Amino acid sequence: MTTTSSQGPSAPDSSVSPVRVAVIQFAPQAGLENRAANSERALALASQAVEDGATLIVLPELATTGYSFRDRAEAYDHAESVPAGETVRGWESFARRHGVYVVGGLAERDGVRLYDTAVLVGPDGYVGRYRKAHLWNEEKLWFTPGDLGFPVFETRIGRIGLLVCWDIWFPEAPRLLAQQGADIICSVNNWVWTPPPIFDESGRCMASYLTMTAAHVNNVFIAAANRVGTDRGARFLGCSLIAGTNGWPIGRVAGAEEETILTADIDVVSARSAPIWTPLNDLIRDRRTDLYDSMLGYTRSPAAPR
Repeated sequence: MTTTSSQGPSAPDSSVSPVRVAVIQFAPQAGLENRAANSERALALASQAVEDGATLIVLPELATTGYSFRDRAEAYDHAESVPAGETVRGWESFARRHGVYVVGGLAERDGVRLYDTAVLVGPDGYVGRYRKAHLWNEEKLWFTPGDLGFPVFETRIGRIGLLVCWDIWFPEAPRLLAQQGADIICSVNNWVWTPPPIFDESGRCMASYLTMTAAHVNNVFIAAANRVGTDRGARFLGCSLIAGTNGWPIGRVAGAEEETILTADIDVVSARSAPIWTPLNDLIRDRRTDLYDSMLGYTRSPAAPR
């Protein structure tokens, strides 16, 4: 296990909202017999991140259950309620004890419906959840598409948006979070191997570049935590990263096989500064909202100034 740390765009003594972000990359396994071990490993790695000073910790998608369910019955067996379930209660306890924010993915059960859900908890407990809007492959066989829209949560450190895995392929999702004023997007992932080419010469996968692009075009930090290893034959890509508001990774992109923690020191609310790249180009001002709706037709919440 390795840890890397990199300085963000503002020095800590000049930051308005200094945060050390940590993304955790590990290999949870499906099967009820593995659930306790998955949870323990996630919190053990989160504890290491706290020891390194992390104040915002991002775990992968389905971090406590693994990914490869055999059928709907097994998916139901792995799922729990939010926020009353054991996993969220455990994350709340950890966040309160250490005074940090934690984002992680789990299988949520709400009545007879199952959702692939990302949860945000903080020093004061449960903050909110996001249900994955875009379902990948066999996820469609057990999960219901998310019905909560794309919420942005106000916290002491800034505005936090959540995405899950395949969502990053849809540019509308990070754009809507940014338009609602998100300072940082926490993306929980189980990026799987797809037909080749899988990686480029630098070892980055397509999801790395999509994350970097979304950060760049929306002037927002993105902390993307993926998993590694195999789960009942499915292989996963690694490549976790923390992208700055200019899109470039802060520090390194994680390897395809390693269990690791990546950290970055950032000033979260610096994302609110207008990205004026030349005297004649401003990313926000140059949007042609006379040709398309500024919120892309999204009506669940209004745009927020940044």
